[in-house]
Amino acid sequence: MSIDKNQVKKVAKLSRISLDESKLESLSKDLVSILNFVDQLNKLDTKKTEPLTSILDKSLEPRNDKITDGKIKNEILKNSPDKNEEFFIVPKVIE
Repeated sequence: MSIDKNQVKKVAKLSRISLDESKLESLSKDLVSILNFVDQLNKLDTKKTEPLTSILDKSLEPRNDKITDGKIKNEILKNSPDKNEEFFIVPKVIE
């Protein structure tokens, strides 16, 4: 498969990317290399390969959703430049 400079320009325009003319040749070679690699991957026989969700042979165990405050409220409020007893005070955004 070959990709010329015009195709690279068209993809760049569709992607809203500005490109220098000096980089078009290099990018076209890179895109050809990428597409050739994808073509090699498509030729592989994966019919006997099961899809993986992880490389580990371990299933995910569901956990119970528990709401906690983390018991670090005071440490978090120390980071606030302006606060009252329990909450951050932020500037008014909408007038």
